[in-house]
Amino acid sequence: MRLAFKIVMVVAMTIAILVPLLMIRGVIQDRQNYRAQAVADIARSYAGAQSFAGPVLVVPYTETVEVEEPDKYNILRKVQREVTHHWTFFPTTLDVRGPMRPSTRKRGLHEVRVYEWHGKATAHFEAQIPAADTVPRKIGKPWLSYAIADVRGLRASPQLRINGRSQLVEEGLGSRSGSGLHARLAEPRAGEVIKLDTQLDLVLGGTESLAMVPLGKSNRFALQSSWLHPSFGGSSPRHETDASGFKADWEIASVATNAQRQFQQGQILPDLSSGIAGMDGIDAVGVSLIDPVDIYTQADRATKYGLLFVLLTFVGFFIFELIKQLPIHPIQYGLVGLALAIFFLLLVSLSEHIAFAIAYLVASVACIGLIGFYLVAVLRSVGRGLGFAGMLATLYAALYGLLVSEDNALVLGAGLLFLVLAAIMVVTRRVDWYQLAGSRPAPRDL
Repeated sequence: MRLAFKIVMVVAMTIAILVPLLMIRGVIQDRQNYRAQAVADIARSYAGAQSFAGPVLVVPYTETVEVEEPDKYNILRKVQREVTHHWTFFPTTLDVRGPMRPSTRKRGLHEVRVYEWHGKATAHFEAQIPAADTVPRKIGKPWLSYAIADVRGLRASPQLRINGRSQLVEEGLGSRSGSGLHARLAEPRAGEVIKLDTQLDLVLGGTESLAMVPLGKSNRFALQSSWLHPSFGGSSPRHETDASGFKADWEIASVATNAQRQFQQGQILPDLSSGIAGMDGIDAVGVSLIDPVDIYTQADRATKYGLLFVLLTFVGFFIFELIKQLPIHPIQYGLVGLALAIFFLLLVSLSEHIAFAIAYLVASVACIGLIGFYLVAVLRSVGRGLGFAGMLATLYAALYGLLVSEDNALVLGAGLLFLVLAAIMVVTRRVDWYQLAGSRPAPRDL
């Protein structure tokens, strides 16, 4: 009964420690929300995540058509009405490139990554205006349209040149709703082939990410930056990353993307609300300037192993009681479990002020030192207390390895669990559990 009671007590104490662990995870989520608010505040005052699409050549025309409409006596009569439509032409070749110059802005404890993109978008058009047919048609003034997610990010007046001549740039997309720029052109004639070479130079500020839409028949995108930790979205580019930053290059044919069809259906820019990796809407490529050590993500991942830490420590206590016959009170189990839980709170609070690796070291040394000091008295031996402290130090070192090796976390975690199980089996291989339980079944005759 004593053995059964002790097992139930260990399980109950392990479950009880879940409460402070869950509360600490709630604190981490709150801090993540505060950082998201900081990003939103800076985006409102600076500019948000940016997307760029274009140019697109839009040619309006008005046709006179005959339709049937009811008169005042509700009798259908044929009348002539003018209806406006648009021809949309995409560039034959599109080349968008330029450096991203990163910096950071602070809101309280939080640093947010921003950038200025010195972009150059060159495009070539060969657009055949349909010839006149039997339907009366009047062709209006066409325009070039560039879509920009947040025009507040424009740091100077964009410079547009068409066939070598400067062109006035106006706000908006021309006719459809949306954020961007457009430039009006001269009216073409029916059947005319419009040949345009365009170049737009702009400086565009944004927060954390930039996406570009491949609307040309042949598309080339190139970005470079001094940021050392890019995360690419959409199709994977050819890229190089070294101590000076990164260079990325995309080549995309229109047959490899649905961007033109999606644009015709009304989708203009991708949705970057969940970041480059999760962008929705029109097909696009882009890059996010990520933080290689997101302290809240790392701390949240660490807390997922918190229950394992507590369970392994309690199992160690339990085995020690069995082997050394030294009783450990449930309150002592609980105090050690709380000390293990406090580690995660120390980790997230310290990492907001110092580097994550140093915060991890300080928090782990503090908790291991406290638990080791306490166990010297509980286990009535300096050697035993230091032995448990050494075991905890090994667990914390293994956890740090899991956190920094995200791609290998599963194999490292599985290996750690196997080693712990193997150690428990080796230590307890000669334990007579029936004797410890105070009962032994009678031998059966064979």
